[in-house]
Formats: sequence, C-alpha cells, structure tokens
Amino acid sequence: MEKERKITLIGSRLAKTGKEFIYLGMIEECNNCKFKRLCHGNLEVGRLYKIISVRSANHPCPVHEDGVKVVEVVLADLTIMVESKKAIEGVILNYEPINCDNFNCKYYNFCKPEFIKEGEKFKIKNVINEKINCPNGKSLKKAVIELIESKE
Repeated sequence: MEKERKITLIGSRLAKTGKEFIYLGMIEECNNCKFKRLCHGNLEVGRLYKIISVRSANHPCPVHEDGVKVVEVVLADLTIMVESKKAIEGVILNYEPINCDNFNCKYYNFCKPEFIKEGEKFKIKNVINEKINCPNGKSLKKAVIELIESKE
C-alpha cells in the first residue's frame, strides 16, 4: 500500500530526508504569505510526518531565518500497543485505545499514543518481539503501524 505523498514547505535547517516533525498549524505571520496554501494546505494539525525527499531550492520566509525548502512528506509510522490476539502483521484494524490510567508505566505512551485517534484505520506493518509485562495484566504486543488515510 503506497502512502499518500504530500508537498509542503519546511524550514531549511529542518529539511532533511528521514526527519520527522509534528505539524502544529499556522501562525499569524503566515496569514499574508504567498506560500501559505502550499505550506499549510496539505497537512493536518497534530499529525506526525516524515520527510521523504527535499528539493534544493531555498525560498524566503519571514518565520524561518534561513528560508524554507519544498519537501515531500508522508504520515510517519507509529509504534503502539495492540491486544495480542489482534497483533498480526498485515491486518487492518480500527484504533481502540488501551484502557489504562497508569501514567507511571513504561508502556503508557504506547497504550495511549499521540498522533492517532479512536476509530482510525491502521495497518500493522511489524509486530515487535518484546515481552510486555503489563502491570494491569493485559496481553499486549508492541507493533509498528501505518495509518490509513481516509479519502474524503
């Protein structure tokens, strides 16, 4: 399954193939910029993106001191916890957060990951072979997943 590629602009210092970033949205200085649509029109606030290519040309930007570069991005893969019985490579699931309020657990951020919303579809790319000792006794596995973007 080919990930949807998006074109955007990013600060030249940050524009490196393989680098990941969280899109936080537009700031006031961007309102009158001629590149506003290209820079902000393709990305969703709160998502983690991975840069897959960088173009060489540099463009001026009032926000980024060294200007911006055109980059091609995709949604980054995420590592989350999945119920063991559902942790099968290649399977497509709807995301359901693991019910847990143990903030001190070393697995908490995998059980309550950022960048994915309840009900979103994802594909398990890889199940990580790691023994998970859930303090709440849940049978869990860590998995690398790919979000499946809805075609609205």
